[in-house]
Amino acid sequence: MVENTGITLVTGGARSGKSRFGEGLFKKKSDKVLYIATAKAYDDEMRLRIQRHRQQRPSSWETLEAYYGFRQCLPAWQGKVEGIILDCITLMITHLMLENAPENWESLTPEALTALEARVDREMNELVKVLREMQVPAVLITNEVGMGIVPGDKMSRDFRDIAGRVNQRLAEAADQVFLVVSGIPLCLKNAASTDPTTLSID
Repeated sequence: MVENTGITLVTGGARSGKSRFGEGLFKKKSDKVLYIATAKAYDDEMRLRIQRHRQQRPSSWETLEAYYGFRQCLPAWQGKVEGIILDCITLMITHLMLENAPENWESLTPEALTALEARVDREMNELVKVLREMQVPAVLITNEVGMGIVPGDKMSRDFRDIAGRVNQRLAEAADQVFLVVSGIPLCLKNAASTDPTTLSID
């Protein structure tokens, strides 16, 4: 059994089963779970993905659509929820990057890129601090983006680098870390059990 007020980071590739595993950690399917959705419906494909995710999780769970400003929005749920899931960190990074994106990303200076990453880091640090203060179990879902080929354009390379560094810092801060491969969870840090199927967050 995991620490009651701990943070669990679940990472993996696209369609690896990481969201299903992360949601499954709340085995009791408590009515008092807050699902933080960071996705935005930019097009029909994303709208369909959002719809599928909604159908997969318990209808009784509360949903908060947000990707920044957690110091302002999360305290309102203090004492009202017994667990929090955020899906996903990499979409959160994408939105924060696009908010500050120049018309031509190739023209972005090293100084501007450093400032952009600093903004991302501030939001991540704030998220972790607020989750600790709320003292409820939290599951953060993220993507492993550094195991493929080197992207061909600068924006994708910058995204890969920022996401990789963010994942490293979140993994360091987390109480548990899981890598999900082909639907199979592998514990990388602080396993409460050698059998991931017996884990739950109460």
